[in-house]
Amino acid sequence: MARYSDESFWEKVKKYAVAAGKEVIEKALWLYYAMKREDCPAWAKAVIVGALAYFILPTDAVPDFIPGVGYVDDLGAIAAAITTVAQFIDENVKKQAKKKVKEIFG
Repeated sequence: MARYSDESFWEKVKKYAVAAGKEVIEKALWLYYAMKREDCPAWAKAVIVGALAYFILPTDAVPDFIPGVGYVDDLGAIAAAITTVAQFIDENVKKQAKKKVKEIFG
């Protein structure tokens, strides 16, 4: 079972950003930055950590190395988490994510 850590999250983002695509990375960053909010409660952080741990997991339902569909399951887990913790994904979180996506993808 994969364990979540900020280090493993950023390693996955840096190494696989292009393969995962902007949408997956941006949505994962929404969760990451929402989790860093001071007012994000433990239950929401647990949901976020679960989704981000799945994202970092090297083997999952649809292997990440399959072109075009490898990150579909990751996006599904991320989308479910976003729906659950949406109240903590405000404009500031989205702005931070958008800035980071721009840094990563240019």
